[in-house]
Amino acid sequence: MQEIVMITGANAGIGKETARQLALKEETQKIYMACRNPQKAERAKRELEESTGRTIFEVIIMDVSKPETVKKAVNVLKEPVDALIMNAGGVGGRTPLELTEEGVTNIAATNLLGHAVLLNELIKTNKLTQMALFASSEVARGVKKMGIKRPNLKGGTVEEFESILNGSSLSTKMDPMEVYGLTKLVGTFWLSAVAKEHPNLRLISMSPGGTRGTEGFNDMPLVQRLFYKYIGMPLIMPLLGLSHSLETGAKRFVDGISNTQLESGKFYASKANVLTGSLIDQATLFPELTNSSYQSNASKALNSFL
Repeated sequence: MQEIVMITGANAGIGKETARQLALKEETQKIYMACRNPQKAERAKRELEESTGRTIFEVIIMDVSKPETVKKAVNVLKEPVDALIMNAGGVGGRTPLELTEEGVTNIAATNLLGHAVLLNELIKTNKLTQMALFASSEVARGVKKMGIKRPNLKGGTVEEFESILNGSSLSTKMDPMEVYGLTKLVGTFWLSAVAKEHPNLRLISMSPGGTRGTEGFNDMPLVQRLFYKYIGMPLIMPLLGLSHSLETGAKRFVDGISNTQLESGKFYASKANVLTGSLIDQATLFPELTNSSYQSNASKALNSFL
């Protein structure tokens, strides 16, 4: 039972809806909304209180693209959390391949680096008691219907994963969703490695599926953004099994943190060729996910930037 939960990016989209659904569960006693914008976070907090009738939400300011803000947030955290949902992410803003001070791309910083710092700090300070969930994506193993190829790793070395994180093996001509998928793949390998180091915790990766009503597409190039938000996601993709409602996507996370049948170190998402429906272990579709060398090397690559 998770009484205290922290959600990154909880002021909008899947994060906010996840917070709403969790608040409707009687056992949930506090939800930390980890957000970077104080005004937007406070507005979301008020809206959640009104919609749920509960005053269990507390804003904690952190920008997952900036590790120093993550460390400060953990330092001021009043109590341990039972579950962490690493939800914040996206396609990296208007300059996804621009490098941060830490030497990773904006897309890697937003989706992954800050979450690695957050999980490390919570574990180091004994402020995580039960489990953590990393929001991964089916595009990490390829989605043929979307034209996103299966990742073709050339050996899964530390250097290869570093080249994804620092953008040296990426191109500005690449589809933003392909870059996003590679970043999520590194994160999924990383969390599997951390799970082996901390068998007392349950650490899983999970995709919310193709979810409508999120802000994940807001920073994509104009034409792609308009297509995904107003044509693809609401009209075409549901017919192909490639999108579902915001409520359904968030429910995956809500159920995921409490379902102890989901094994630590694994990645759960949709069946092949769809982004909706029941969850399965993605290693049945992409066996490389169980490669312990890939997992270890992805973790080493990520930690080399910390």
